Amino acid sequence: MSGLPDGWFETTIEEVAEIHNVSRIPLSTKQRSKKQGAYPYYGASGIIDYIDEYIFDGEYVLISEDGENLNTRKTPIAFKANGKFWVNNHAHIVKGLDSYLNDYLVYYLKNTNLSPYITGAAQPKLSKSNLLSIPFILPENKNEQKSIANILSSFDEKIELLREQNEILETLAQTIFKEWFVNFNYPDATGEMEGSELGDIPKGWRVGKLGDEFNITIGRTPPRKESHWFSKTPIGKKWSSIKDMVNSGTYIFKTSEFITDEAINKFNIPVIPENTVILSFKMTVGKLAITTEDMLSNEAIAHMKVIKGTCLTSEYIYLFLHGLDFNSLGSTSSIVTAINSTMIKQIQFLIPKDRVLKNFDEIIKPIFEKIKHNTSQIQTLTKTRDTLLPKLMSGKVRVKGVEV
Repeated sequence: MSGLPDGWFETTIEEVAEIHNVSRIPLSTKQRSKKQGAYPYYGASGIIDYIDEYIFDGEYVLISEDGENLNTRKTPIAFKANGKFWVNNHAHIVKGLDSYLNDYLVYYLKNTNLSPYITGAAQPKLSKSNLLSIPFILPENKNEQKSIANILSSFDEKIELLREQNEILETLAQTIFKEWFVNFNYPDATGEMEGSELGDIPKGWRVGKLGDEFNITIGRTPPRKESHWFSKTPIGKKWSSIKDMVNSGTYIFKTSEFITDEAINKFNIPVIPENTVILSFKMTVGKLAITTEDMLSNEAIAHMKVIKGTCLTSEYIYLFLHGLDFNSLGSTSSIVTAINSTMIKQIQFLIPKDRVLKNFDEIIKPIFEKIKHNTSQIQTLTKTRDTLLPKLMSGKVRVKGVEV
């Protein structure tokens, strides 16, 4: 490979890592059913089961040997496995000669175009011989190698910590909601109950319908054949699909497409205000997110816009909908065809007294604000890491002189 940065060299994965493919032992679904336990069973794209035995112990890199993710990269083609685990024969098992090389390998493969090394049309495959033929470049200085791996892994560690914190915070919010509005164990509860359509509820509370208590709108998509209405770059407003919602957490910051202002006006596309709960009700039913700015969506997504003057909040309805069994709404065997926007508007939910809602909001809003802040940090860290990745792995950005 010509044009290598000063002090870098070209080698192969085989020269910097051990290949442990001969230790792979695939298990059938029936075999796994008899071995249910706590040890991860890995495939090409991640954990596919848990069993009561392990064949590897330590830190390794698993690399997809076959599968659609070799082409689509919807899931990582290389990832680290730690501890005790089993692995099938759809992943190469690699262990760096130095521990930091495991991280280096993961990032290098993430940044490498593997299409010249993938064979098979119906079933993409990265054979062992092709894997070992991939040119692998890195600095001669081991401190620089370690620094590159450490810089990139530090981003991932911070991102993972923020995601874990968000999971804890959302679980906390859901627990508080359940305690207050399912178990009715809230501050100053009198214990006085009365009947309602939803069973016994605290006296003075009521039952309402989503369509009466929120301004519910449905998204809209401009004609796809007129591609000029759509953009991958930031113009107009962000346009959310269910896929974007699936890829987001509690708050949605990023969408894969934008809709032009001209299209918004021409097709009267409803604008979703910031801090509005959106709900998918087709195909992937029940996915929720909260908007972080004025946004748009397609027609498979409903928007729960807060009505001026109400004490009901986006956080309250998000937590209610999060615990709702959407399958119970369907009148047919297929949830995909059973739910429509009219049924969404008819969903009944509990409406506490204003004082209770305000007290709840004082407790729950800081939790959601922290989740939102964490999610914003994740977006920033991810963007920075992805910008640095190709520059660090190619030597365009150097970290000379860093002692590790």
